[in-house]
Amino acid sequence: MAPPLLDPEEEKTITPITLVLADDEAMIRAGVKAILATDPGIDVVAEAADGQEAIALTLEHRPDVVLMDIRMPVMDGLAATAEIKRRVPQTSVLVLTTFSEDSYVARALGDGASGFMLKSGDPRELLTGVHAAAAGASYLSAKVAERVIAELNRGSGRQAESRGAAAQQRVSALTEREREVLALVGGGLSNADIGRRLHVVEGTVKSYVSAIFTALGVRNRVQAAIIAYEAGLVTDRDA
Repeated sequence: MAPPLLDPEEEKTITPITLVLADDEAMIRAGVKAILATDPGIDVVAEAADGQEAIALTLEHRPDVVLMDIRMPVMDGLAATAEIKRRVPQTSVLVLTTFSEDSYVARALGDGASGFMLKSGDPRELLTGVHAAAAGASYLSAKVAERVIAELNRGSGRQAESRGAAAQQRVSALTEREREVLALVGGGLSNADIGRRLHVVEGTVKSYVSAIFTALGVRNRVQAAIIAYEAGLVTDRDA
């Protein structure tokens, strides 16, 4: 894969995304690191072979993103994700795994992960996911997104109506502006993207997002996006 094209002067001013890579297989780490190395805006500062090591390295380096495998010895990636989000909440965790079972997706997102990606995905998607997580946005690989949306659409009749009514009730506590921001979060936009769309500074968007999380009782953007989808605020993930 060819590296992204950047103006030489622009490249000098970039502050790289710092990243800790956690996977128990050395060959997998090498391959993922090689993909990340094609992007000069990403700097792998440390590598971990298990969940406990991932936590220790995150505490040491305070990276922007942790790229986390699930099945690892000593401590698995899901438990490590929960601990990292508890102790270093400003670090985004992006789960990268071969496993796409719904239980893993639900638990990873419930523990505060910013996204969930499959190792079988397109390498370019990995770079997109890292940049999204670093920017404070949520990111699900295409296959995982399809599963989440299919699950939301699976119910019919009273079950679907009940979920929608519950989501609408929660959203009703938001101001009109907060609902507008929530819809854009549901569309997968980062804070910077939302700021540009609404013509406000990024700090204002962060304040809105924080207020939305508190009002909805959610921990991350993916959980908020699901509520936005169920409440009918968004109908297309890429809107």
